[in-house]
Amino acid sequence: MATSYDYAPLYRSSVGFDRIFTLLENAQRARSTNDWPPYDIVKNNDDTYTISIAVAGFAQDDLDITFQSNLLTVTGKKQETPADGYLHRGIAGRPFEHRFELADHVRVNGADLNSGLLSIELVREIPEALKPRKISIQSTPALTSTAPAQIEAQKAA
Repeated sequence: MATSYDYAPLYRSSVGFDRIFTLLENAQRARSTNDWPPYDIVKNNDDTYTISIAVAGFAQDDLDITFQSNLLTVTGKKQETPADGYLHRGIAGRPFEHRFELADHVRVNGADLNSGLLSIELVREIPEALKPRKISIQSTPALTSTAPAQIEAQKAA
């Protein structure tokens, strides 16, 4: 059962959040029913993540990882092998594509293929200008107590 949400009221009452609403709409619309090959997303600590994709039977040359504008795309296309001699072919080698929307300031740190698992390391690096900083409070010297200046006026006759 698919549920569709209308984000129009949120667009009317917020400013600067359009990217978030677009992400929500795209996630709703483009949700793939095929989650093959299976994958895990692990949060290692506050600023590092690992995406592990089970790519058994795929060689390093069969896989492609691209990162552009907060979108990480992992594609796999196995080279065709002749079916000669197979009595049963149960290891799936069909092409796949996974897309992951990454938050601002998250970048790909590296990728590793080991024992049929493709591991992609992600790290969030917040620029120095956007990190919280301590603002010092300065005290001003107390005002000296002086009599207020009086404007002299001419006396009325």
